[in-house]
Amino acid sequence: MNSPARLRMRAEDTEDLAIVSAMLQDAVVAVREMTYLPQERRFALVVNRFRWEDADRDRNPEGRPVYERVHCGVCFETVTAVRRINIDPKRTGQIVSLLAVEAGEGRVDLVFSGGAAVRLEVENLKCHLQDIDEPWPTQWRPSHPLDQE
Repeated sequence: MNSPARLRMRAEDTEDLAIVSAMLQDAVVAVREMTYLPQERRFALVVNRFRWEDADRDRNPEGRPVYERVHCGVCFETVTAVRRINIDPKRTGQIVSLLAVEAGEGRVDLVFSGGAAVRLEVENLKCHLQDIDEPWPTQWRPSHPLDQE
């Protein structure tokens, strides 16, 4: 198996952000891996991302799919404020699962499972992400109730 290409993306409009959201769906992140840098007007996080782009491509010798995860750095620019819902920044070990990244007028919402969210107030949409190490195998492919219908 060849070493997979590292994902690198930029989003500057809602169409771009929809693709970023798809690539980050089911990423998990510890609260300690999220930070707001107000002087730099930047919100950054490092997630453990499921590699959806290769989820159906590779098979092991037994014919079962090979799934992978990878650490991915995600950064939002021009952030003027951050609000957290059901995320306590003092609970640094809390792990949340990212469901979607959504944009609206002057905001970007990181929507997590369990009713958790982070709302970023932004002057304009500027996001970039990049895989930061080599992927590793995982047995589990995330699934959702709609996948089973």
